[in-house]
Amino acid sequence: MADTLTSPVLAGTSNRPNIYHNFIDGEWVEASTGETFENRNPADTRDVVGIFQRSAKADVDQAIDAARQAFLKWRLVPAPRRAEIIYTAAEMLAERKEDYARDMTREMGKVLKETRGDVQEAVDTAYYMAGEGRRMFGPTTPSELPNKFAMAVRHPLGVCAMITPWNFPIAIPSWKLLPALVCGNTCVIKPAQDTPLSTFNLVRTLVDAGVPKGVVNIVTGFGSETGAPMLEHPEVRAVSFTGSSAVGRTIGTTSAKSFKHCSLELGGKNPMIVLDDANLELALEGALWGAFGTTGQRCTATSRIIVQKGVYHKFVHSLVDRARKLRVGNGLDESIDMGPAVNEKQLQTDLEYVEIGKQEGAKLACGGNRLEKGDHAHGWFMEPTVFMDVNPKMRIAQEEIFGPVVSVIPCENFEDAIQIANNIEYGLSSAIYTRDVNKAFSAMRDLYAGITYINAPTIGAEVHLPFGGVKATGNGHREGGIGAIDFYTEWKSVYVDYSDRLQRAQIDRPE
Repeated sequence: MADTLTSPVLAGTSNRPNIYHNFIDGEWVEASTGETFENRNPADTRDVVGIFQRSAKADVDQAIDAARQAFLKWRLVPAPRRAEIIYTAAEMLAERKEDYARDMTREMGKVLKETRGDVQEAVDTAYYMAGEGRRMFGPTTPSELPNKFAMAVRHPLGVCAMITPWNFPIAIPSWKLLPALVCGNTCVIKPAQDTPLSTFNLVRTLVDAGVPKGVVNIVTGFGSETGAPMLEHPEVRAVSFTGSSAVGRTIGTTSAKSFKHCSLELGGKNPMIVLDDANLELALEGALWGAFGTTGQRCTATSRIIVQKGVYHKFVHSLVDRARKLRVGNGLDESIDMGPAVNEKQLQTDLEYVEIGKQEGAKLACGGNRLEKGDHAHGWFMEPTVFMDVNPKMRIAQEEIFGPVVSVIPCENFEDAIQIANNIEYGLSSAIYTRDVNKAFSAMRDLYAGITYINAPTIGAEVHLPFGGVKATGNGHREGGIGAIDFYTEWKSVYVDYSDRLQRAQIDRPE
């Protein structure tokens, strides 16, 4: 049996799955509650991936206290040295990519080519943030007074709390942990209860790379029992959350009461415009990938396709034909195109929206059914689903479904398409397919979203550019790129007066 203080897991047997522990102050420890929960494979619910700690406020408090103590030393480690640890973690993640991808497919369901991409995104983020350790530049600027020097420097915030989703269970935690660490903060992270193992793998890699004890802590459990105490703790100086807009609104309100920095990355209902002059073959490939990649379980999923009437019927016919041919099953099989919903609740939500679409009068062109026979008997599987002739005001065209359900909406022209695309609560990602450079640049200007793709689907963001959206998609902060460094640091303005006399800024300005 493994030592619980040096290993995250009590090794299982053929009849007993692995038991994983919280990581607090450099040790793997059981939850104070003595309670656990199961992590099951959504493609085969007979398969228990692991047993994890059902933590409570006492565990969160212990982790935050460890992070608070560790911050006193970690903040003084030079940023380039912190970055070297992150770089080592990048190398390790690259070496472990296949093992971590297989763990992720098993606990989350998406196919192996996607989970490999998820791990690669963490590798890319680590390399990028390692570089930022030598680029935490601040402005130096001339003073308005003689013999006076003026500059601004970045300071870390302190203890940062992260609450992460299940759909990108290594990539998104890496977006939060790695910039926070390189900036000199310490962290407590609560992974989604559906996918804790992948976040464990990331944290274990950081520890193996040399992150000191207490600098990163992981506490598993459920939102009200572990997430809420993180938000309310007075020692937490920043909260980063990715999830639904409804939960994000609560987190933002709670964080504001104690003036915490708060980054919210929330929902999306992302449009892809296809104009008459588009390369239809390219647009169809993009639509298929954008709508059904990750089983539609992406905040950037292509959930609305707005097609100009000149190519509408040809496009829909081809999309439906290709959607029907997608192979749905266990993502560990390399031949599979689309995996299961993450859990029964999400599957039921997907099926409920199919019924809503029918009742609203949209035409169900294909799919809409649960798959539950043969290889699908023990998983949360659903057919790729396409609705056509959708009115843009219908609920299926307005509300985030987070499943393999796409609405195809006809439009008259470019201006009509832009209006439909923007007439939505969210504003995360957007896309347009056209060969007209004038319309492409007009779309870049007029689409009201945090991300716009030209001749590519609404998914595929890269780690060195800002990631986030507008309206109900978030509160203005960005993950990725320099935006992450901005969130995890405070600016301090510094004035050095070497005139050897009192200078009263604007008061002593010469006339």
